[in-house]
Amino acid sequence: MLDFVYFPVSAVLWCWHQLFAIPLGPASGVAWLLAVIALVVTVRALLVRTALRQARSQKILRSLQPQMDTIRRTHRDDPRAQAEKVRQLHRDNGVSMFAGFVPLIAQGLVFLGLFHVLRSFDRTGTYAVGPFTATDTPLSIETNSATANYLFGVPEVRAFLDATLFGAPLSATLSDAGEVFVAVAVLAVPLVVIAALATHLTARITPPTGDNSTAAILRTLSLWVFPAGALIGGAILPVVVLVYFATNAVWTCGQQYLIRRKLDAETAADKQVVVARAAAPRPGVKPQRHKR
Repeated sequence: MLDFVYFPVSAVLWCWHQLFAIPLGPASGVAWLLAVIALVVTVRALLVRTALRQARSQKILRSLQPQMDTIRRTHRDDPRAQAEKVRQLHRDNGVSMFAGFVPLIAQGLVFLGLFHVLRSFDRTGTYAVGPFTATDTPLSIETNSATANYLFGVPEVRAFLDATLFGAPLSATLSDAGEVFVAVAVLAVPLVVIAALATHLTARITPPTGDNSTAAILRTLSLWVFPAGALIGGAILPVVVLVYFATNAVWTCGQQYLIRRKLDAETAADKQVVVARAAAPRPGVKPQRHKR
C-alpha cells in the first residue's frame, strides 16, 4: 500500500550503504549504521527550508494571538464566523497552516518506510511483515536469506543479516534479545536516552504557540510524554531503528536551536530598522542641529 514510500526510502538507504560498504564491507554493522544516519540527514536537509518557513509562520501566529483572542470573544456564539475571521487573518499575514504539517507528514512517512524496509530484512518472525502488522506464515531462515527486499538484492539481505554492532544483530530488540541481551542493551539504552533527552530539549527550545489550554497540553506532551514514549520504544524497536530515532531527535534539537537563533536575530534586526525609521527626520523637515 505504501510502496511509493518503501521504494524511495530503500533506494536512498541502498545508495548510502553501497558508499559506506566500499571501505567498511557490506556486512559491517558500522556501514549500515552510517547508512541509516545518512538517510536521516538527507531527508532532514531537504526539509530545512520548509522547517524554517514553518518556524516563521509560528512566530507570526504568536504575534497574532491577541487579535485571534479578540475574534474569539467577538464571535463567541458564531463558530462559523469565528473560523472565517481566523482564516482571513491567517491569509492576510501569509500564514499557511498546512505548511506546518509538511515536515511532520514527510518524517512520518520516512519513518514508516524505513521501519518496514529494515524489518523486512528479517521476515522469520510473526511481526516482520508491514510496519505494525503480523503474519501467520513467516518465512523460513533459508527462504528469508534468499529473498530480495525492495531494492536490496539477496547479497545485501544476507549482509544485513550477518551485520552486528558490538555483537548485537541490527534487527534485535531488547524484548527478544535472548542471549545477546547485554550486547543489545549496550546499544539500545544510550540510543533511547539520547532520543528522549533530545526530544525534551527540543520542546524547551521551542517557544509555546499560545497561552490557551490546548497549547499548554501540547507543551506538556512535548516536554514529558513524547520523551517517555521514546524510552518505552527502546524496548520494542530494533537497534537499527533506534539509530534512526536518536539521529532524527538530535537533528531536530540542533535545527530548532539554530532556527530560534536565526529568528531572534531577524527580530532584533527588525527592531533596529523600526528604531532607525523613528529617529530619521520626516520628509521635508530639516534635521535639528544641536547647539554647542
